[in-house]
Amino acid sequence: MSIKRKRHSGAFKAKVALEAAKGDKTLAQLASEYQVAPAQISTWKRKMKQGLPQIFESKASQSIDHEKHSASLYEEIGRLKMELDWLKKKIT
Repeated sequence: MSIKRKRHSGAFKAKVALEAAKGDKTLAQLASEYQVAPAQISTWKRKMKQGLPQIFESKASQSIDHEKHSASLYEEIGRLKMELDWLKKKIT
């Protein structure tokens, strides 16, 4: 007989990770309260802390990164189109 794994929502994970970050309760207390392994709570807490800086980045820096990425993609599209045209001419 196989045991089905629980799937937790993002809201649940955030709630548990936030409580762990507060430090009011120990990991063992939170684990028994939410029926989750303490190691899992630690993982969610670490992921939460790693993702927080992205929330507070300015929109301008995010749009610049987006523009750089799209420029490189357009360059690649142009290069591939030229290669395709060259191959079509070569075949005929």
